[in-house]
Amino acid sequence: MLTTNEQIQYNRHLILDKIGEDGQLKLKKSKVLVIGAGGLGCPVLQYLTAAGVGTLGVVDDDVVDQSNLQRQILYTIDDIGVSKAETAVKRLSRLNPFVQFDVYNEKLTKDNAVALFEKYDIIVDGSDNFQTRYLSNDAAVLANKPLVYGSIFKFEGQVSVFNYENSGTYRCIYPTPPSPGSVPNCSEIGVIGVLPGIIGSLQANEVIKIICGIGEVLANKLMIFDVLSMRQMILNFKRTSNADIQKLEENYDFFCGITPAKTEITLEELEHNLEKYNLLDVREDWERSQHHIGGQHIPLGQIPQRFTEILNDKPLVVYCKSGIRSIRAIEFLEEQPISYELINLKGGLS
Repeated sequence: MLTTNEQIQYNRHLILDKIGEDGQLKLKKSKVLVIGAGGLGCPVLQYLTAAGVGTLGVVDDDVVDQSNLQRQILYTIDDIGVSKAETAVKRLSRLNPFVQFDVYNEKLTKDNAVALFEKYDIIVDGSDNFQTRYLSNDAAVLANKPLVYGSIFKFEGQVSVFNYENSGTYRCIYPTPPSPGSVPNCSEIGVIGVLPGIIGSLQANEVIKIICGIGEVLANKLMIFDVLSMRQMILNFKRTSNADIQKLEENYDFFCGITPAKTEITLEELEHNLEKYNLLDVREDWERSQHHIGGQHIPLGQIPQRFTEILNDKPLVVYCKSGIRSIRAIEFLEEQPISYELINLKGGLS
């Protein structure tokens, strides 16, 4: 039953045909896990909290960075350096006191994903990397949970619902991951601030439709939305044998082609021993102009033509935004006739 205060809180749902009290009670009894409290996770969490989803889980091991504030609207400048999951829940609790929140201030991994998913009715993927997307897809299949997917890239977003009533999955559309570095994330290529708000709201809408059993769920359909032209396109796809997951991958980084550099150094370690190394920044010009830690600058795409320019009198630390492009540069340089040691800046400047 709904309390008097809940009836007041959810009045616009209660008087809405196709939801009403029955639908609101379904929302109250439901449990939804949201992966990521970033650009997509913020609007998903806000609207599901406002809608009255009974239990919301939040998985995110990251902290708020000032660059997040352009699109991650749950946070303020006072939250910089603080846990996203904890900060989000603290703010959401003030929006709706009738929702129970579970905070998982940890990274989603192959060791915790399936057990975590089994506790919830629906999983929402708000991640920003291919490793987590494939892991979320596979764990959702093994846990037999629907997965509401969303992704953003510059001015375009995608939404779909996977593994819903035996529908297709992420692997049915993308059987294999793209080559590492070929599809940069928003921290490397940028994204218009309103896009995650739009796509995240659409994800929340799919969750509500699934819970209340209304409308046409985006199962076996991939919706693509372009904010510059305001064009929307829906592509149909079918479940394939790629959806038949028997177990998780042993290493999703390796599955996605991301292999750690043989030698790595953290930013803190580098700062304490800066004089021992040459530095190479492989980011783009515009990134370099915003912030850098010194050294030579040769964008990744120019490395094959300009690697002979690299200083060779000390071990070389290669760096970028997140540590992915620098690994690609090191992989190329390892195949060249060079004599200096190659070291990757772990995690990049982020």
